[in-house]
Amino acid sequence: MMGGHGGGGLLTLVDRKTRFTRIEPVLSQHADHVADVIIRALSDIKDQVHTLTMDNGNEFAQHERVAKTLQTKIYFAHPYCAWERGANENTNGLLRQYFPKGTNFKRITQAKIQRAENRLNNRPRKALEFRLPKDIFQHDKT
Repeated sequence: MMGGHGGGGLLTLVDRKTRFTRIEPVLSQHADHVADVIIRALSDIKDQVHTLTMDNGNEFAQHERVAKTLQTKIYFAHPYCAWERGANENTNGLLRQYFPKGTNFKRITQAKIQRAENRLNNRPRKALEFRLPKDIFQHDKT
Protein backbone atom coordinates (compact mmCIF):
# COMPACT_ATOMS: atom_id res chain seq x y z
CA MET A 1 0.00 0.00 0.00
CA MET A 2 1.79 3.11 -1.21
CA GLY A 3 1.39 6.69 -0.07
CA GLY A 4 1.05 9.67 -2.33
CA HIS A 5 3.95 11.40 -4.10
CA GLY A 6 6.95 9.54 -2.70
CA GLY A 7 5.39 9.29 0.74
CA GLY A 8 6.62 5.79 1.46
CA GLY A 9 4.20 2.98 2.06
CA LEU A 10 3.02 0.15 4.23
CA LEU A 11 3.86 -3.48 3.73
CA THR A 12 0.88 -5.60 4.72
CA LEU A 13 1.41 -9.27 5.50
CA VAL A 14 -1.85 -11.16 6.04
CA ASP A 15 -2.31 -14.78 7.04
CA ARG A 16 -4.98 -16.14 4.71
CA LYS A 17 -6.37 -18.65 7.22
CA THR A 18 -6.58 -16.50 10.35
CA ARG A 19 -6.50 -12.96 8.83
CA PHE A 20 -3.74 -12.13 11.33
CA THR A 21 -1.94 -9.07 10.00
CA ARG A 22 1.51 -7.55 10.29
CA ILE A 23 1.96 -3.99 9.04
CA GLU A 24 5.37 -2.46 8.53
CA PRO A 25 6.38 0.91 7.09
CA VAL A 26 8.53 0.90 3.96
CA LEU A 27 10.47 4.00 3.04
CA SER A 28 11.13 2.92 -0.55
CA GLN A 29 10.21 0.25 -3.05
CA HIS A 30 13.80 -0.92 -3.47
CA ALA A 31 13.89 -4.72 -3.39
CA ASP A 32 16.66 -4.91 -0.79
CA HIS A 33 14.78 -2.66 1.61
CA VAL A 34 11.45 -4.48 1.13
CA ALA A 35 13.12 -7.87 1.66
CA ASP A 36 14.71 -6.60 4.88
CA VAL A 37 11.31 -5.38 6.11
CA ILE A 38 9.60 -8.71 5.31
CA ILE A 39 12.32 -10.70 7.06
CA ARG A 40 12.25 -8.45 10.12
CA ALA A 41 8.44 -8.55 10.28
CA LEU A 42 8.19 -12.35 10.12
CA SER A 43 11.35 -13.56 11.84
CA ASP A 44 9.72 -14.06 15.23
CA ILE A 45 6.88 -16.13 13.74
CA LYS A 46 8.77 -17.83 10.90
CA ASP A 47 7.80 -21.29 12.19
CA GLN A 48 4.20 -20.40 11.33
CA VAL A 49 5.04 -18.96 7.90
CA HIS A 50 4.82 -21.74 5.32
CA THR A 51 4.18 -19.75 2.15
CA LEU A 52 4.08 -16.14 0.99
CA THR A 53 2.16 -14.92 -2.03
CA MET A 54 3.41 -11.69 -3.56
CA ASP A 55 2.38 -9.55 -6.46
CA ASN A 56 4.68 -9.05 -9.43
CA GLY A 57 6.21 -5.71 -8.48
CA ASN A 58 9.95 -5.14 -8.72
CA GLU A 59 9.96 -4.50 -4.97
CA PHE A 60 9.75 -8.29 -4.47
CA ALA A 61 12.80 -9.09 -6.61
CA GLN A 62 14.70 -10.34 -3.54
CA HIS A 63 12.14 -13.10 -2.98
CA GLU A 64 14.80 -15.82 -3.04
CA ARG A 65 16.62 -14.22 -0.11
CA VAL A 66 13.33 -13.92 1.78
CA ALA A 67 12.49 -17.58 1.08
CA LYS A 68 15.90 -18.78 2.20
CA THR A 69 16.02 -16.68 5.35
CA LEU A 70 12.48 -17.51 6.47
CA GLN A 71 12.66 -21.08 5.14
CA THR A 72 9.38 -20.70 3.29
CA LYS A 73 8.02 -21.05 -0.23
CA ILE A 74 7.21 -17.98 -2.29
CA TYR A 75 4.41 -17.81 -4.84
CA PHE A 76 3.41 -14.98 -7.16
CA ALA A 77 -0.09 -13.93 -8.14
CA HIS A 78 -0.76 -13.70 -11.84
CA PRO A 79 -0.53 -10.15 -13.24
CA TYR A 80 -3.75 -8.15 -12.83
CA CYS A 81 -5.36 -10.91 -10.73
CA ALA A 82 -5.79 -9.18 -7.38
CA TRP A 83 -8.35 -11.80 -6.31
CA GLU A 84 -5.48 -14.29 -5.96
CA ARG A 85 -4.42 -12.23 -2.94
CA GLY A 86 -7.94 -11.50 -1.74
CA ALA A 87 -7.29 -11.48 2.00
CA ASN A 88 -4.47 -8.99 1.52
CA GLU A 89 -6.50 -6.75 -0.78
CA ASN A 90 -9.41 -6.76 1.67
CA THR A 91 -7.06 -5.89 4.54
CA ASN A 92 -5.61 -3.00 2.54
CA GLY A 93 -9.16 -1.74 2.06
CA LEU A 94 -9.79 -1.94 5.81
CA LEU A 95 -6.54 -0.04 6.43
CA ARG A 96 -7.82 2.84 4.31
CA GLN A 97 -10.15 3.61 7.25
CA TYR A 98 -7.03 4.58 9.18
CA PHE A 99 -4.82 5.82 6.33
CA PRO A 100 -6.75 7.39 3.41
CA LYS A 101 -5.37 7.48 -0.12
CA GLY A 102 -2.61 10.05 -0.47
CA THR A 103 -1.33 9.55 3.10
CA ASN A 104 2.36 10.32 3.46
CA PHE A 105 3.50 7.25 5.37
CA LYS A 106 6.89 8.80 6.07
CA ARG A 107 5.07 11.11 8.49
CA ILE A 108 3.00 8.42 10.22
CA THR A 109 4.38 7.28 13.57
CA GLN A 110 5.08 3.65 14.39
CA ALA A 111 2.54 4.01 17.21
CA LYS A 112 -0.25 4.84 14.71
CA ILE A 113 0.72 1.91 12.52
CA GLN A 114 0.77 -0.41 15.54
CA ARG A 115 -2.62 0.89 16.67
CA ALA A 116 -4.14 0.10 13.24
CA GLU A 117 -2.55 -3.37 13.27
CA ASN A 118 -3.91 -4.06 16.76
CA ARG A 119 -7.38 -2.91 15.77
CA LEU A 120 -7.41 -5.22 12.73
CA ASN A 121 -6.13 -8.20 14.73
CA ASN A 122 -8.73 -7.60 17.45
CA ARG A 123 -11.64 -7.06 15.04
CA PRO A 124 -14.18 -9.90 14.85
CA ARG A 125 -14.39 -11.23 11.28
CA LYS A 126 -17.44 -12.78 9.67
CA ALA A 127 -15.15 -15.15 7.70
CA LEU A 128 -13.85 -16.40 11.06
CA GLU A 129 -17.33 -16.87 12.57
CA PHE A 130 -16.82 -13.53 14.37
CA ARG A 131 -13.71 -14.69 16.17
CA LEU A 132 -10.60 -12.52 16.44
CA PRO A 133 -7.62 -13.04 14.09
CA LYS A 134 -5.23 -12.63 17.03
CA ASP A 135 -6.90 -15.40 19.02
CA ILE A 136 -6.98 -17.87 16.14
CA PHE A 137 -3.36 -17.14 15.20
CA GLN A 138 -2.23 -17.60 18.81
CA HIS A 139 -4.19 -20.85 19.04
CA ASP A 140 -2.58 -22.17 15.83
CA LYS A 141 0.82 -21.35 17.32
CA THR A 142 0.47 -23.86 20.13
